[in-house]
Amino acid sequence: MRPNVLPLLLAMFLSTVPAAMAAANERVLVFTSTAKFRHDSIPIAVSTLRLLAERERMAVDQSENAADFNDANLARYRVVVFANTTGDVLDATQQQAMETFIRAGGGFMGVHSAADTEYDWPWYGQLVGAYFKNHPEGLQFSRVQPEREGKPQGTSWPVRDELYNFRSNPRGAVQVTATVDERMYQGGTMGADHPIAWCHRFDGGRSWYTGLGHDTGLYRNRDFLAHLRQGLLYAAGRSPACG
Repeated sequence: MRPNVLPLLLAMFLSTVPAAMAAANERVLVFTSTAKFRHDSIPIAVSTLRLLAERERMAVDQSENAADFNDANLARYRVVVFANTTGDVLDATQQQAMETFIRAGGGFMGVHSAADTEYDWPWYGQLVGAYFKNHPEGLQFSRVQPEREGKPQGTSWPVRDELYNFRSNPRGAVQVTATVDERMYQGGTMGADHPIAWCHRFDGGRSWYTGLGHDTGLYRNRDFLAHLRQGLLYAAGRSPACG
């Protein structure tokens, strides 16, 4: 499939979504504001998340307006997704609204550079689970190994993406749901245990994060789409399993 075909296919699917599906009771806010690096994959990330959510009968709003982070507006949503956000994107009042949202039982989903966001907001770092440290140059080839309760679960799948090293290994504070194999590429710094996705209950709500999602091509990978779908279901409180 050519890279420019998927957005068209997504649009065609969305145009045929039944009215009953579009009139969803639960809503998802996909936030894509960037104060530093801006990923080319943001548009396809939004389209993909919209597709996955609407298939689960959830409606999606996409925003880059930090003013949307207020108590009244966030109360409309079941899940807030930070999709390739970077840098300081919320002020203190908006941060407080996000904390209130989670404490009221809301769900958070972070994609890729959500971990490269809000370094001066310690609560957010705990919500995500770990902050970005660095990454090897270019894209790396590896395998994603799903796991459950610290043990491999199911079949690993190939990945070509920008693979983050994190400032700390979140294992022990979160439930790791997938790792990558550093032996298959150069530049990994986390060793034999390199978590790439995880979830946890946090401060009254739910949080799910994946370090994958840099490359536009990855959004055509069925394993990655299943990965995102499970994260969305967990963040929305529809599945106790997050991987």
